[in-house]
Amino acid sequence: MMEPWQRQFCESHKLEPQYVQLLGPVSKWLAEQAKQNSPLCLGISGSQGSGKSTLAGYLKAALVQQGLRVECVSLDDFYLSRAERAKRADAMHPLFQTRGVPGTHDTALAAEVLARFRAQQSLTLPRFDKSMDEPFSSAYWQHCNSLDVLIFEGWCLGVKEQPAQSLTCPINLLEQEQDPDGSYRHSVNDFLKADYQPLFAQLDKLIFLNAGDFSHVARWRLEQEQKLRLSGTQSRRMSKQEITQFVQFFQRLTQWGLQTLPGQCDVELRLSAQREILSMSGLHN
Repeated sequence: MMEPWQRQFCESHKLEPQYVQLLGPVSKWLAEQAKQNSPLCLGISGSQGSGKSTLAGYLKAALVQQGLRVECVSLDDFYLSRAERAKRADAMHPLFQTRGVPGTHDTALAAEVLARFRAQQSLTLPRFDKSMDEPFSSAYWQHCNSLDVLIFEGWCLGVKEQPAQSLTCPINLLEQEQDPDGSYRHSVNDFLKADYQPLFAQLDKLIFLNAGDFSHVARWRLEQEQKLRLSGTQSRRMSKQEITQFVQFFQRLTQWGLQTLPGQCDVELRLSAQREILSMSGLHN
């Protein structure tokens, strides 16, 4: 039997009751981790559209039921503004104008947030408006007191830098046409190594939503876009063609994560092409 809060969560997110049943072992495992480690920073990694924010929201609700102070933040919330990305594009490579890859986030701000969380101080969680491609005004950021658990989700969380030899050949049309000499992907890799690994080291535990195949990602991203459009927000949304182009920015590191994260994460949730949880591993550490 589902509890009222679980039923409400499923209704508000248009989920089948099976979602709650499947996540029972995960929420139990996380509650045990939170008892053993305080404060606890949980990372949730997975491709675009894989259900990271939904999972983060559910696990937050489950922990709050146990009296814990919990908040969620996304790596996406730390995106640089268009003006800041334009500076990076001018200095390094034009492709840095588009948000997404390592090098397009305010990693100093993310480090500050995690440091305050670790010190059990009050903290402010930024928020990013994807419809406007700009950070929300700081007036809309979330102020919270010290937390027991911070759930940090992001598409490349936990992914290590690639070996240099992996960067030699372009893997899609975007790289072939706009990064023929590889300077962009080398810069992304350098950012991932220098600025992102120290952030990822702050994750006490990592859950990986394994999409199985990158081919699902564009379709999932399109479904996300359609939901945003149906939500009634008037801001401009991306077309199917724009999404096909946009996901190419994420392809290299998403595929690298599919290869490497199963061996690094604490819990792996393997997904079907319809984003259903097929199986899970871990949950014993």
